[in-house]
Amino acid sequence: MTGATEAASTKPYLIRAIYEWCSDNGLTPYLAVRVDGQTSVPTAYVKDGEIVLNLGAEAVRNLHMGNDIISCGGRFGGAPHDLVIPVAAVIGIFARENGQGLAFEAQPGPTPPETNPPADGGESGTPHGRPHLRVVK
Repeated sequence: MTGATEAASTKPYLIRAIYEWCSDNGLTPYLAVRVDGQTSVPTAYVKDGEIVLNLGAEAVRNLHMGNDIISCGGRFGGAPHDLVIPVAAVIGIFARENGQGLAFEAQPGPTPPETNPPADGGESGTPHGRPHLRVVK
């Protein structure tokens, strides 16, 4: 083999693998995201610069998990939103029911936008606060 080529990141493949594992086992896949200027999510649901999204089949439509971008449509407070999440912004994917999944190191990016909690007292994505992530081997 001549010349060295840079291998693609394993991160998008691992995200898709945990998503598929959740789906195959009847679990709800949740995606933890560090929100930055490249992330398109409803800012009213961002807390401390992060958002946790339910990626279950009942919660999103037109889910596309590419190597650079994860996109889908979802509803927040009854209003439809198109979501665009750079894979670099993903800090974890896990099963809501048991917390099993993968956490990723946060990659530096632009400062997240200032946000306020939802006016209707809605959740930020998890029923009991921050997710509990465990490394799955």
